[in-house]
Amino acid sequence: MKCPFCGHLKDKVVDSRESKEGDVIRRRRECLGCGRRFTSYERMDDIPYMVVKKDGSRERFGREKVIAGLLKACEKRPVSVAALEAVANRVEASLQERPEKEISTAEVGALVMQELRALDKVAYVRFASVYRHFRDVSEFMTELRGLLDAKER
Repeated sequence: MKCPFCGHLKDKVVDSRESKEGDVIRRRRECLGCGRRFTSYERMDDIPYMVVKKDGSRERFGREKVIAGLLKACEKRPVSVAALEAVANRVEASLQERPEKEISTAEVGALVMQELRALDKVAYVRFASVYRHFRDVSEFMTELRGLLDAKER
């Protein structure tokens, strides 16, 4: 933190308080250069993650959309809602680790498919069949063979 009075870069925190709403932390600081006190405020970075769709349009990342897709893929499968929540958490966490604030639908889908492949093979195939838009049966069979080969290893 740079001192607003002398520009010195070192200070010490004298007091920290969270706001009543919990969205801001107020810190009283004392400059180690000139000894004057000043206040800083910290807020969470609330820039939304944007998903770039195939047509180039953008919309906010919706965790609920990921969960809806997972629920559809896992319909009548022995997969708990808690497991689907965990998948959504991991997908969202991987977004937050990225320095970019935009991600393509293809990348989101790939993250979901990677998680589903480990969770439930049938759900993975269901999701992939809708998401990937296989052009013919041979593409679909290639994907299934890849799953079977991985299972045999």
